This record gives sequence, structure tokens and C-alpha cells, in this order.
Amino acid sequence: MPNSKINRGCIVGVIPARYGSSRFEGKVIADIAGKPMIQWVYERAGQSNTLDELLVAVDDPRVQSVVEGFGGKAIMTGTNHASGTDRIAEVVETMPADIVVNIQGDQPLIDPNMIDEAVQPMIDEPEIQMSTLKREIDEEEFDDPGVVKVVVDDRDFALYFSRSLIPYPLHDEQARVYEHVGLYVYRKAFLLELSKMPQGYLEKIESLEQLRVLERGHRILVVETKMDPRTGVSVDTPEDIRKVERLITEMKGVEDGCQ
Repeated sequence: MPNSKINRGCIVGVIPARYGSSRFEGKVIADIAGKPMIQWVYERAGQSNTLDELLVAVDDPRVQSVVEGFGGKAIMTGTNHASGTDRIAEVVETMPADIVVNIQGDQPLIDPNMIDEAVQPMIDEPEIQMSTLKREIDEEEFDDPGVVKVVVDDRDFALYFSRSLIPYPLHDEQARVYEHVGLYVYRKAFLLELSKMPQGYLEKIESLEQLRVLERGHRILVVETKMDPRTGVSVDTPEDIRKVERLITEMKGVEDGCQ
């Protein structure tokens, strides 16, 4: 991680790692190819060139023990947070952070360059309060509600996020459709403000927390990632573990974990 903070402030990455999960309880410490999932995330995120510090926000002693066992830094948080955003806000509220990165704890193959892609515009343009990522998808994913789509304006700020197909290719079968990649970067002050905002109508309807930002009139910069889409695969069920393990052996440079 870089030591220089000239003109960029302190950048802190936080991995929210809740033990409970409706579909796969304890998944953050599930074994993947000999290592707990949270260790995969932590070690890969730790290769980012822009993070000054990396933390895991936990709500259960079992997760804390695993993180500390592999040398990571775990911060215990409350158990009643409605989202990972709220959990991260608790962690950084009293920290001297300037930019905060929300790194998903269920993406064990995350490419550290994705963190840098999302963070760099925040360093370059102080007026940007929040950023995230997108990637172009193929037609077979167009109608999948589990693939969240995003459309942007001509400056790459989000216009809308939806589980429906947007834009709808009524007259253009070659329309470019983008998936929202759930990695978020915030100014600390904006993150704390966001954590206190009530849920919005569209957020509830789509079950997409990022819509709260748009509904309140704020902007989100959306950067197109150049990374291999396989690195963003999420673990939601026990069956997904086998999928990730296959990818570990398939992807060049990943099979041995972090080097």
C-alpha cells in the first residue's frame, strides 16, 4: 500500500463481513481452496495501489477470530445495521479518513486494480462525492434481475440503476448495456451523511441502496472497469464455492492466491 498521501488524503478500504446471511450463513469464513473467503478478499484488496489502510468490519467473534488469525485487522461493529454502508460508517466515523472504499466481502477473486479504477477519479476531482464501477454485458444477462444495470449521462454520472433492462433496445439491437459492479468509493463526510438518510421509494422498490443517493439529488460517477469480469463473481450460496474454486484453477495468476 502506498505511503504518500500528498494531495489525496487518507484512503481507507473497509470490507463489511456480516456472519449472518439468509442464503448462506457464515459464508464470509467459508473455506475456498484452503482459505476462508474473507482472507481471499483481504489479501487481494491489499494489493491495491491506492489504499493506505484496509480493515474488516465484523459483527461476530467468529469472523473476528478468523480475520485476526490470518493477520488482518478486524473492527467489531453493532449487529443491527441495515446495510454494509451503515456498518462501514460506524467504523470510519472517528477515523482520520478522507476517502472510504466499500469492498464487498463475498467477492473472493476481486481484482485490486478495480479498487484503483474507482478511487482515482476521487483523487483527481475533489468535487466528486461518490464513485462506483460498471462493465458491458452480453445479451444473455439482459433479462436477469440479479444483474443490476446502470445508465449514465455524457459525463459518466449515473442516471439510474435497475434490475430491469435499461436502456431498452427498441430500435437498436446492438445497444450497449452495462452491469453495475458493486464496489463503492465515498468521501467520508458524504458516507456519514448517506448513512443517516432514510430509505427512498425507488430504493425499496428495486432493493438497490445506491438509488437512495440519486433520489436525494446527489451524483455517482460510474467508471467502466477494464478488469476480467470473472474477478467480480460473488458467493451467495454453497454451490458458488465450487464455481469460485474452478475459476481459481482456470484464471492465470489467481490459482496461487496473492503473490
